[in-house]
Amino acid sequence: MIKNIVFDIGNVLVDYKPVEFLAQKGFSEPIIRRIIKASVLSPYWEQFERADLTEEEVMRAFVSMDPGIEKELYEAYADIKGMLVIRSYAVDWVRRLKEAGYKVYYLSNYSKKAYDDCRESLAFMEYMEGGFLSFQVRATKPDPKIYTEFLAHFGLKAEECVFIDDTEENVAMAKELGFHGILFTSCESTEKQLKALGVD
Repeated sequence: MIKNIVFDIGNVLVDYKPVEFLAQKGFSEPIIRRIIKASVLSPYWEQFERADLTEEEVMRAFVSMDPGIEKELYEAYADIKGMLVIRSYAVDWVRRLKEAGYKVYYLSNYSKKAYDDCRESLAFMEYMEGGFLSFQVRATKPDPKIYTEFLAHFGLKAEECVFIDDTEENVAMAKELGFHGILFTSCESTEKQLKALGVD
């Protein structure tokens, strides 16, 4: 019997749009591509989300990927408010699940910088039981450690949880560990799959 709904956050409950965010900051398309390649697509991004490096160490690492845009990288990441924006259905969806008797949690790769600068995008958290963000536990999905520690911390059984994520490998790992898993493509599709699992 399913008792718990566990959400990823980025591109499930909030929009994560770094390209659009950088365009709004006034960067040109070629510079945006270089910023994304030096940061989001770099091997240091996971360390950023795990809080393995300080913010300054992360920035130096990004600059090392493309020293020619040092100024632009620092400008891009000085304040990232607006890079993550709550989706219109997020709060209502969480509240409806709670009202139906389910416990609702989050389990997400999330940097401390995103948490601090984009706090308004996490308004749904107040309706949840709690959860894990990667920077808080120094582990990122799909590392099995973040899932098993999450279950242990909240005293949950994997088979009583549905895990919803937009990344296939994250869902695959959850299933391997005994969760029910849904690959998120839209709110409507996910709600249909939840109903098929007996979640109304």
